[in-house]
Amino acid sequence: MSRQLLEYHPTIGYRFIPNLKARVEHESGGYLVRVNSAGFRCNRDFTPARTSARRVLLFGDSFSAGDGVSNEKRYSDVLESLIPNLEVYNFALPGTGTDQQYLAYREMAGGIEHDVLLISVLVENIRRIVARYRVYVDDQGRELCYAKPYYERSAAGLTLCNVPVRKDPIPTEAMAADEGAHVDRGGRFATLRKVVNALGLREVVQKMSHYQPLPDYDRPDSPAWLLMRAILEQWIRAHERPVVLMPIPLHQYIEGTADARPYQARFSELAAAVGCTLHDPLPDLMQRPAAERRGFRFKNDVHPTPAGHAALAASLAPTIERLLPAASAVAALSGAPPS
Repeated sequence: MSRQLLEYHPTIGYRFIPNLKARVEHESGGYLVRVNSAGFRCNRDFTPARTSARRVLLFGDSFSAGDGVSNEKRYSDVLESLIPNLEVYNFALPGTGTDQQYLAYREMAGGIEHDVLLISVLVENIRRIVARYRVYVDDQGRELCYAKPYYERSAAGLTLCNVPVRKDPIPTEAMAADEGAHVDRGGRFATLRKVVNALGLREVVQKMSHYQPLPDYDRPDSPAWLLMRAILEQWIRAHERPVVLMPIPLHQYIEGTADARPYQARFSELAAAVGCTLHDPLPDLMQRPAAERRGFRFKNDVHPTPAGHAALAASLAPTIERLLPAASAVAALSGAPPS
């Protein structure tokens, strides 16, 4: 998503421009973005006090914010149609890592009454949390490098760094050589991947090479996973309401060109340690026919299509509904009849 839709935030790095309404060009023909007064892509303003509806707070990245689809097509909004008397406050921000999402929770969600916290971790976020900078492409196709907040892990715990975040982009040629290693450019073997994608050979090459897009999940003691685990443990342990942790798989896992077992093992270990609810949507998604699963992403854009969001919502809904209080109980607390 273009940074033209975003504004600077000194702690998180950025948020959507509050109250923005825009149409974004896309291979699907374009989609509508509507932003609330808090600077998040949600059709309603966030109110601290409980209403008659049951409420979920959702944090994630572009797969949850809805790059490529209009607000009402996202799995957060589809959940509202599947579960009676539910409202989902969508705090997801495109391009962010789990570290920034945790900061958004700390900065923006305090005092908001709710029933369930949903932390949706695109599994690729394990790369973003070890980065100090991220490359974005502007409307003229130029690559610009922006600083991001990040955590460092030590025996004493987590230390937040790079806050306040630098506001202006940093020319990559002006960066120190050791800093270049901390730039997230969007994956492993970036140059080779561009060539393979341009030739239309991506799926063939991945199947033949046994491609593992995220090797940091292979070992429970990998530095990136230990950092991810520390961030999520701190977040979940401090939260007083039920927490659902949902790892969102990349299309390689959904389409069977990569082995999901390493990341599934890591998130299962984490959920058992902190006592939260783990919802892994991959088994449900894998029950669909291969052609249908390919339709869960766009032809070129890897973000979920409306069908992909609908499949995520259908998988997630029973887990969320089990953790919600009865609608009558929520109405009694709010003093209003159920909607």
